[in-house]
Amino acid sequence: MLWITAAWGACFVAIRWGLRDAPVLWFAALRALVAGVALIVVARVQHRPQPSDWRAWRLITLLAITNASIAFAAMFAGVDGLATGAAAVLANAQPLLILLPAWWLYGERVSAQSGAALFVGFVGLLVVTVPGGGGSGASLSILAAVAITAGTLLSRRLAGIDVVQATGWHLLIGGVVLAAAAGAVEGVPRIDWTVRFVASLAFLALVGTALAYWAWFTETLRCPLGSLAAWTFLTPVFGVGFGVLLTNESPDPWVATGVVLVLASLWVSVQGTPGHRRAESPIGDLEQSGGDGSAERAPRSPRARR
Repeated sequence: MLWITAAWGACFVAIRWGLRDAPVLWFAALRALVAGVALIVVARVQHRPQPSDWRAWRLITLLAITNASIAFAAMFAGVDGLATGAAAVLANAQPLLILLPAWWLYGERVSAQSGAALFVGFVGLLVVTVPGGGGSGASLSILAAVAITAGTLLSRRLAGIDVVQATGWHLLIGGVVLAAAAGAVEGVPRIDWTVRFVASLAFLALVGTALAYWAWFTETLRCPLGSLAAWTFLTPVFGVGFGVLLTNESPDPWVATGVVLVLASLWVSVQGTPGHRRAESPIGDLEQSGGDGSAERAPRSPRARR
């Protein structure tokens, strides 16, 4: 989760750079398309089984619309209309948004201690970034957070589907939808293929999307979602840090206080739940059901089983 959140945090800087050379929707579409093609090529080279039944393709399509099409479009537009740090905070409100759905769908109850820790963590993020300035993209960044949360909940049902194939195809389908929307809204793509843009796109697509989502979906299949999502509080912290190191953004005096609050809340949240211990893998459940991947829903979390 440390490298995943570091990659996602750096994505906000890469998006900011890339938007100087490409329109919002076309840039978002290219991110998804390049990442999807890369993962599908990997899956073909490794001879991974391709999804075959309608349930798998229905799930992948829903995941594509929420986690790729809506989330990427709203995220890129949010960065375009907000300060980088503020956009990173609002687009990563997932730990708070996921608590009730995870409890309702998968029986993952959150203790009062962990809930309070998550709230303090979000306050810490606001302390870090809001003094740096807002903008017109706040509602879009929140929409991105809602879409990402929906995608995380859906990814829990990927048990029985090869995770590389699912990740690749959902990005490719989502990218096609984004490209269609970009064509309708922005017209013919006018992209300046500078070295800066190519580097930004390559990092976004291959590291921040293909590799990061491959790892993220793998973790969502075997860890409680509440404790796992708490780690994503680090994404805006990394985003602010990379913004300070790689751009001209100056650190606000409140940054140190906010980072301390985030790290403290993360420590309390992880230590207060069984998520920091090795979680039970869904593979065992699939083997018990015959290993054919035909289960209609993902296994319940270790917390729910107890």
